[in-house]
Amino acid sequence: MFAQQKTITINGAGATFPAPLYQTWAQEFGKKNPNIQVNYQSVGSGAGRQQFVARTVDFGASDSVPRPEEISKIEGEANPPKGMVAVPMVGGALVAAYNVPGVGPEIRLSRLALANIFLGKIKKWNDPLLAGLNPGVTLPDLPITVVHRSDGSGTTDIFTTHLNAISPEWRQKVGRGSSVNWPTGVGARGNEGVSEQIKQIPGSIGYVEYGFAKLNNLNFARLENRAGKFVVPKVETEQAALARIKLDERLLGVDPDPEGEDSYPIVGYTWILAYQVYPKAETSKAVREFLRYALTEGQSFAEPLGYVPLPEETRKKSLAALEKITP
Repeated sequence: MFAQQKTITINGAGATFPAPLYQTWAQEFGKKNPNIQVNYQSVGSGAGRQQFVARTVDFGASDSVPRPEEISKIEGEANPPKGMVAVPMVGGALVAAYNVPGVGPEIRLSRLALANIFLGKIKKWNDPLLAGLNPGVTLPDLPITVVHRSDGSGTTDIFTTHLNAISPEWRQKVGRGSSVNWPTGVGARGNEGVSEQIKQIPGSIGYVEYGFAKLNNLNFARLENRAGKFVVPKVETEQAALARIKLDERLLGVDPDPEGEDSYPIVGYTWILAYQVYPKAETSKAVREFLRYALTEGQSFAEPLGYVPLPEETRKKSLAALEKITP
């Protein structure tokens, strides 16, 4: 009798934005590697980064760039610095999803309209600004309910960073971050919770990752980009925008308002955060193997779930970053 091969479990936690994809990767990777079990908890980027800093997980996941103080806690006093390896895994877009009875997916929102809705200045769907943007669409006399995140969220960070870039009033009154003081609306946990609230509340609008809108059959707006074009997320418009994000030497970076006629205006990368050094070599090897799978075969699952496969140049950099994880 041969001894049964030991099962290694690796645990990750963080962003809700890529959760459906990460959970698919974990399942598919497990089929090919039955001795490695990958668990991923969708708890939000903020909680994921906290758990990563506290070293209670084997990897964290975040849609927002870790703050310098978080990086320094991971790096410690080591010289040369050892600690965090940030790996871009996939791209995605945020949509303004809505539930307006009798109205389909045709609503157009200008930059001013988007900011003013989330500032609480536009209170009804038949507001003159919205009506002027949407001739031929019968917008109802229905109160607008904004749905936002209640937890620390990379999705919120991406969305508020965009509003910060396009609206001086938003910049002055609210600002940006994983958690902000919302001028209006109701809160919900995770992309899952926001999607559910939008489905339940007639007149609601909220921001979710495109894959969640797709999964929940939610309508979403055509948004005005920097070039003044109204665009919807699709692989071409998202990759056009992602390609404009400049990544630093750690492979971190954002572009809150991408240029380009075809660029979708609210996009971002999502990162897995790994440690350079793990207590056990078997854990290090399992994490590397899982991430290598996700960056190769796993990319084919991105588009069907509403995400954007990494541009090839970024994918190569991500694969190279895995070499920093000590064997």
